[in-house]
Amino acid sequence: MASVYTTEITSESIPSDNPIHQRLLKAYVVAADLVSGDLLEVGCGEGRGIDWLLPKIKSYSAIDKIAPVIEKLKTKYPAGKFYSGNIPPLSVFEDNSFDSIISFQVIEHIKNDSLFLKEMHRVLKPGGMAYLTTPNRPLSLSRNPWHIREYTAQELTDLAKQFFTEVTMKGITGNEKVMQYYERNKKSVAKLMRWDIFDLQHKLPASILQVPYEFMNRLNRNKLKDTSDELVMSIKQEDYLVSDSGASSLDLLLIVRK
Repeated sequence: MASVYTTEITSESIPSDNPIHQRLLKAYVVAADLVSGDLLEVGCGEGRGIDWLLPKIKSYSAIDKIAPVIEKLKTKYPAGKFYSGNIPPLSVFEDNSFDSIISFQVIEHIKNDSLFLKEMHRVLKPGGMAYLTTPNRPLSLSRNPWHIREYTAQELTDLAKQFFTEVTMKGITGNEKVMQYYERNKKSVAKLMRWDIFDLQHKLPASILQVPYEFMNRLNRNKLKDTSDELVMSIKQEDYLVSDSGASSLDLLLIVRK
């Protein structure tokens, strides 16, 4: 599966990705204590957190657009049900099918985010719960051309309230070690952005920016590891924390009930 990894789809096997991999893994660790029954993961990627989830649920289903990865997951987790296809809609699933839904770091990639949430509402059983994470825009360090948009806590809350009557906004933040890495990363990115004197990151089409963004992001992560190897490699999922303040967190954690 290594060939699918970019700086956007991080890998536990790439040392410089470790802080971001652990940050993304944290959502699954948190969800494992919240989900139950029949679970759907929308945008499962390479299956980062499936092993955390399976002991806690009755059944696991997942959908993602990366067909080769889905085929490998079918072999690795024969008890699961895996589907490949673009989302939304979630047309392969019936109404009122799932007790729980998770979707981590996905909604920022979705053009029609309203339909995305509407479809989650449709396939949830009455009383079912959905858990979503996405970057908190005020703490992002640069434009990410892989993202259609990013949200503030209030923006995502307002969007979710169009479809769900029970909406809670939390966040995933970090301890002192995590925030030390974040601040070093912030300074490093700021140095790179000084070369963008014409603010091209916000003016050029995303498709043009993706290749240079990938190159510079990998260069930056490798630099941070080379200069702070002990810090980069010491960060674990336990160093990331659930916060009641989404607005000040690294990632938003949206919790909704049908």
